[in-house]
Amino acid sequence: MVEISGTLVSEDIFEKKFLCDLQRCKGACCVEGDAGAPLEQNEKAILEEIYPKIKSFLRPEGIIAIESQHPWVTDEQDGEPVTPLVHNKECAYVIFDDKNIAKCGIEYAYNAGVIEWKKPISCHLYPIRVKEYTKFTALNYDRWPICAPACTLGEAMNLRVYQFLKDPIIRKFGAAYYNELETAAEEWVQWYEK
Repeated sequence: MVEISGTLVSEDIFEKKFLCDLQRCKGACCVEGDAGAPLEQNEKAILEEIYPKIKSFLRPEGIIAIESQHPWVTDEQDGEPVTPLVHNKECAYVIFDDKNIAKCGIEYAYNAGVIEWKKPISCHLYPIRVKEYTKFTALNYDRWPICAPACTLGEAMNLRVYQFLKDPIIRKFGAAYYNELETAAEEWVQWYEK
């Protein structure tokens, strides 16, 4: 782990290569798993506020799930807030394009200029998972077999996790933080990959 401005960053974020390949994975990270997308505490109120504005972008199944559960729910396993699921499968905010690729309905509303919030930061930062502890914040690379196509494409394009996630890292931690992270990553790569 590397310490950067009060966070502990896994070296995997510097080392591993990653670039989402939606044509191959079909957005499986929005469909697979045992819970919805993790939410920060402030994102619960955001989802409640924006739901009426984004409802028209969602599938009927997602609308039913949200209106019968809530715009956010509590994960039974860890007690943390998450997005609701449709029949314990995909995120309720998921839509599917004409190639059956899972996309984010929230992000579609954002891109259309309807809302100013792109999507939950945990989704935007994936495959980085952020964990808050009492004295520090940890950033870890989440390995998931469904992301194998992203690892392959990342290798082909020589794009490291932190480079792929520049925009969401800046969104979460700020530009100065990203610059510090990038410097640390470049030094790490020079040292460990000579």
